[in-house]
Amino acid sequence: MHRRKTIFLMIIIMALALSFLLGVGSGAVAIGWRDIAALVLLEPLARLGLAPGPEAEIPAVTRSIVMQLRLPRVLLASAVGASLAVAGAAFQGLFRNPMADPFVVGVSSGAALGAVMAMVLGQTFSLLGFGTVPLFAFGGGVLTIFLVYNMARIGKTVPVMTLLLAGIAVSAFLSALVSLLTYFAGDELHRVVFWMMGGLGGATWLRVQVMVPYAAAGFICIFMFARELNAMLMGEETARHLGVNTEWVKRVLLVGASLLVAASVSTSGIIGFVGLAVPHLVRLVAGPDHRYLLPASALLGAALLIAADTLARTVIAPTELPVGIITALVGAPLFIYLLRTHKRLRYFSNLE
Repeated sequence: MHRRKTIFLMIIIMALALSFLLGVGSGAVAIGWRDIAALVLLEPLARLGLAPGPEAEIPAVTRSIVMQLRLPRVLLASAVGASLAVAGAAFQGLFRNPMADPFVVGVSSGAALGAVMAMVLGQTFSLLGFGTVPLFAFGGGVLTIFLVYNMARIGKTVPVMTLLLAGIAVSAFLSALVSLLTYFAGDELHRVVFWMMGGLGGATWLRVQVMVPYAAAGFICIFMFARELNAMLMGEETARHLGVNTEWVKRVLLVGASLLVAASVSTSGIIGFVGLAVPHLVRLVAGPDHRYLLPASALLGAALLIAADTLARTVIAPTELPVGIITALVGAPLFIYLLRTHKRLRYFSNLE
């Protein structure tokens, strides 16, 4: 099993590197891997005196395309894909439910409501690097998780099933409000619909800089409790007997996963399927141990979303498809095939 995990991890890393090269190099202007390596690796190292500079001068147009357009988009796609995959793995482990995804507690619906409100109101301002739509979306997602948590709390405890049901109810209510606002969107209807489908067309270095701290905070919150999450797979009572403070772990995991989802949705809209499918795909190969599952899901989620976004912006160029359509159209059939060929899969057992 350990050898298989190592080989699988190497395959994921190679897939991530390949998707990165394709993402930066593909488009109306094709850019070779030598120029990409020179701009992304050699030049920064040369400025630090750690490597010789590029042998040939890179054209200014090529430099601008890579550094100002494609590289921030690829980095944002990798951050969003990794965030959704890790959040999905955390929610599936916390709820002990393979159907849980990053949007199960209503964070995406809250973020969508905030974003649609910003679009319909038409106000523009920025705060802490967020524009109006991302700011409202992030705030809506964060407020939703606090609402769901307090609704599900019974005394000093939060039963997982109650939390799940509260999330579903709040999500349905907020989705209805989103539909109502969409109905009255008027001239903003096209913008609202496109945002709801998910996309990375507005990627900039500022968005990358804004999202990375929130994503890093969410990753740390979840990765620090990988062992405790393994224990909770055997049930809360068993985990308590093993010395796990289950209520504290649930709070930290909820905050971390919700932070990842809110940051992702606020910068890219609603991109489905990644957070549901990626943890499953990793479990199919390597089992449910979160000490391996979480980092492997992050790498695979990043690789898949970069590839999906590259396909979305090149398949019918110069028109760009919402990346959420690509993740569903391509990923869902593959996911169903894998599940059909692994009918005896045990999701939450055989930890090693």
